[in-house]
Amino acid sequence: MHVALLLLGVGLLGFFFAMVEIQIEGPAGWAASLPTWRIESHWLLDVFWGGRPMTGYHAWVFSFMALAFHLPVLVNGLWSIKLEARIIGCVMLFWVIEDFLWFAFNPAFGLAKFEPQLVLWHKSWLGAVPTDYVTFGIGALLLIAYSFWGLPSRSSRSS
Repeated sequence: MHVALLLLGVGLLGFFFAMVEIQIEGPAGWAASLPTWRIESHWLLDVFWGGRPMTGYHAWVFSFMALAFHLPVLVNGLWSIKLEARIIGCVMLFWVIEDFLWFAFNPAFGLAKFEPQLVLWHKSWLGAVPTDYVTFGIGALLLIAYSFWGLPSRSSRSS
């Protein structure tokens, strides 16, 4: 039940943030029309950023969301490697969900325009989805599964 609620919560956060980004970016994805700095190409962007441009908007928003996902650790003052795996997994899943929902709900795109020829900032595709969705989705689920692995269930803790 905990895993299901966690995944539902991450999905809900992804939905809400996608709606915010649609309002911010409009039809111009990847901050193309925002008044922010941009680094269009660099070999490090190819290695770590999927070949996409680095923007000031993305540098700040990605950092903000990583910190927001870590806030419960700071509030509780408890940390473990499994909890960190869960947080990183949730952040990764959040961005996959948020990005997909940005396309699904953006009036300028919709799923009909969700294809490599029209979504130029996703450089690599695996079938009908960006490769990032597959690699980050699988990585996220593995990290989340690891974070719960071997932990007692809530029912066994209460007995």
